[in-house]
Amino acid sequence: MPNNEEQNYLESLVREEFERCHPDDTFEDLKRRAAFSKEDKGLLRDWMAVARARAAAERAKLTAMDPAA
Repeated sequence: MPNNEEQNYLESLVREEFERCHPDDTFEDLKRRAAFSKEDKGLLRDWMAVARARAAAERAKLTAMDPAA
């Protein structure tokens, strides 16, 4: 489980896109609903998987650019 800082970072990677894809919804509302809705829990899980993949790609890109790595 990521710490709060990591969780906030991951959410920031997908929040805007989620809200663009779901104009009548917010990411915060999705997080609240996920506590009691298995459909929303699955949707949140999928978006967070995208966020983790984006974070991993960003880390890989930074590592590739760092000659000391």
